[in-house]
Amino acid sequence: MKWLILGALLGLLILFPPLLTAVAAAVAWLLAKPLLVGLGLGLVARPHLTHRRWAR
Repeated sequence: MKWLILGALLGLLILFPPLLTAVAAAVAWLLAKPLLVGLGLGLVARPHLTHRRWAR
């Protein structure tokens, strides 16, 4: 499913070149915000930090 969505996004970016500029500008804006980058990394890393206990 993830590959299908990625393919659709790439198809749209190829069909509409100005959309590529808008997406690049949005990504650059988000990466320029340290708080948003930290929150994003925290949300991604959080599930991997939890320890699962074995059920008895």
